[in-house]
Amino acid sequence: MKTYTVYIMASAKNGTLYIGMTNDIVRGVFEHKQGLVEGFTKKYNVHRLVYVETHDDVGIATQREKRLKEWQRAWKIDLIESQNPKWNDLYETLNA
Repeated sequence: MKTYTVYIMASAKNGTLYIGMTNDIVRGVFEHKQGLVEGFTKKYNVHRLVYVETHDDVGIATQREKRLKEWQRAWKIDLIESQNPKWNDLYETLNA
C-alpha cells in the first residue's frame, strides 16, 4: 500500500514556510535540501523539514495539502509547534 506525506519545510524557526505533498518523503526532502528542485524552496533556502503527516489516500493527502496552504500563518506555526516545538529538522528521523 502506498502512503502519501503532507509536509512543511521551513528556512528557520518562524521563517519562510513551504507546504508540499509526496509519495516518497525521503527522496522529496533530499531533493529540496540539495537544491535539485527549482523554485520556491531553492530560492528562499527552505531546507528544514519541520512537520509531516501521512495518508493512505492520495485524494485526502491532496485535499489536506491544499487546505493547509490556505491556513493563516499563525495556524501553520501552531500546527508545527504542536508536534515539533523546537523546530528540529525531522529529515534524519525518516530513516530511523
